Amino acid sequence: MKLTKRAFIKASAAAIATLPLSHTVSAVNTASANPSLGAKTSELPNISSKSIPISKAERVARIKKAQILMTQFNIAAMVLEPGASMDYFTGIQWWRSERLTAVVIPREGEIAVLCPFFEEPSIRESLQVGDDVRVWQEHESPFALIQQILKDRGVQKGRLAFEQSVRYFVLQGTLALMSNMQHTSADPITQGCRMFKSVHEITLMHKANEITLRAYAHVHANLAIGMSQQDVKQLMSSAQTQLGGSGIWTMALFNEASAYPHGSNQAQTIRAGSTILMDCGCAVQGYQSDISRTFVFGEASKKQQQIWQTVRRGQQIAFEKAQLGTPAGAVDDAVRAYYHTQGLGPDYQLPGLSHRTGHGIGMEGHEPVNFVHNEQTPLQVGMCFSDEPGIYIPEEFGVRLEDCLYMTKDGPRWFTTPPDNLEAPIGNVSPLDSVLSAQIPFRLSTKEEAI
Repeated sequence: MKLTKRAFIKASAAAIATLPLSHTVSAVNTASANPSLGAKTSELPNISSKSIPISKAERVARIKKAQILMTQFNIAAMVLEPGASMDYFTGIQWWRSERLTAVVIPREGEIAVLCPFFEEPSIRESLQVGDDVRVWQEHESPFALIQQILKDRGVQKGRLAFEQSVRYFVLQGTLALMSNMQHTSADPITQGCRMFKSVHEITLMHKANEITLRAYAHVHANLAIGMSQQDVKQLMSSAQTQLGGSGIWTMALFNEASAYPHGSNQAQTIRAGSTILMDCGCAVQGYQSDISRTFVFGEASKKQQQIWQTVRRGQQIAFEKAQLGTPAGAVDDAVRAYYHTQGLGPDYQLPGLSHRTGHGIGMEGHEPVNFVHNEQTPLQVGMCFSDEPGIYIPEEFGVRLEDCLYMTKDGPRWFTTPPDNLEAPIGNVSPLDSVLSAQIPFRLSTKEEAI
């Protein structure tokens, strides 16, 4: 990589969608361990300000779809704790504590919310759907409220669904008052809705990925000898924030530490020939990005070049295998079969790929289903995944390239197009598929659309 100092390109949000970012930057070879980059970062434009949040009408449609699925799976009602699913259906953004806040969605009828008395005004601030908010005082049982909500909707027996993440005391406390009800998994309902993204959701994810990729370009332009992992993480976080991302997370692994997929406690700084593996993301209106890039500071060795290109080929194999109807696990299998021909693995053995090839993504960074061996779920329109078949060589270095994709009626499409080589290691922001609006319902209005 040629070490000339280049200014980060100033492009409009409209132009960036087709701009080859990989050709706009190169690393900076300076001796400063902590260069003053604040002014440069502050020049980055906020490109998410026009992103439209999920509407009340969309949440109503989601609830209708959930109720259709409850009928299909013979589920009487669903109880949700705070988290992505509660936000998905109601807009409520809350946290979990020993004081229960929950949403009850019955198979028929209106939803209801229960929360501590003193939290009601705050809960209503983000609640977009429904007006039945019931409160409990500190000496009262919230589970009696769940029982009453269900009774008011004619639900006193049948199957009551809970997500896997619901805490035991919530499940136990609820069912202790309702001996005629049996608990079951809410996954067929929540995943049956959240796994298939609408045009609006994909648009928000596209913007989040654009922010992260532009931030990578800014960071790569300002790498310097002597920078610590924390320096680079801080720079990436600031760039994503300035560009309009929220819920920002960053990871930067240098040199031998890059051989650990999620890092180590080794203190590392950038030196000539350093491998720099980054895994970062943000959210726009609650929808996530997840992109990994691997750089080499200075001249890359033959081995670094070879492993980087092998990972890039593995990423493309995964993308090409991800066709409609293909079991998700077959994507992982295809990558491992290729790596085995290159003397890597087999399976999860090192040197090689020690983790799954990819994961579902949406409101959460990791969602079902995954590109992992034995996963039989067929790929369908609206599903979104990461594609990240890294290679890790213990005590030397690791390489991971990660870009996210979404499934269309014509197969997979990139949110961001991966780079082709280490000399131009950023990649592009891909335009949204032009036929997307014709194939994924923005709003559900009928039973047929919902299923």
